[in-house]
Amino acid sequence: MFRTLRLDPVLIQAVIAGALSFAHLHDLAAAAGQDGWKAWAYPVSVDLLLVAAWRRMRTDASNRDAWLWFAIALIASLGANVATAGLLDMSDVPNWLRFLVAGWPALAFLGGTLLAHSPAPTPSPDPDPEPAEELVLAPEPDVIVERAPEPVPELPPAVPLPEETPPEPVPPVPTVPVPPALLDHARKIADAHHAQTGTPIDATTLRGRLGVPAALADSLALQLT
Repeated sequence: MFRTLRLDPVLIQAVIAGALSFAHLHDLAAAAGQDGWKAWAYPVSVDLLLVAAWRRMRTDASNRDAWLWFAIALIASLGANVATAGLLDMSDVPNWLRFLVAGWPALAFLGGTLLAHSPAPTPSPDPDPEPAEELVLAPEPDVIVERAPEPVPELPPAVPLPEETPPEPVPPVPTVPVPPALLDHARKIADAHHAQTGTPIDATTLRGRLGVPAALADSLALQLT
């Protein structure tokens, strides 16, 4: 079966960006005095350093050297793109740019060497497997002579205890939430009643004095006792 060819937009964009960056690096190197095959070697050197740093970053993301050389190669590529966009006079390149272009091969060789010979991250050792449990053979049981069970003496029949009648349940006293202010007022009335009559006030009298419902009067009388 034939597979249908599908164009990946990201791959196409990468090819276009690489070709343009390659051409810009060549033009910048040629303008800086590197003619012939030397001008074509500069973009190859920048791209190789970029790929080497990226591969080292994939295997060891915490490697700071790989991030440093990746940033250097990326700045060189972006710098060439910006420089050839009309910001510099390509017929009269400044001396500092000629110095950078001339010193790039040594810098790229140093970065590639460090990336190629940097130690790979050592994987964490696997934990030691737990030792296998030793099989302990149980000793053979001794031969035990079984004896006939002794007869159990018969116990007299248990005398049933008289059933206790459960106590009658006490009906729950209805409680109604009482405001603190009303409770204080009721306590004053109860104290005055006790001072006059010598007996504690009941719920009916308290209800008549305060004019509250029976449930609330019962709750008040219960709390005043």
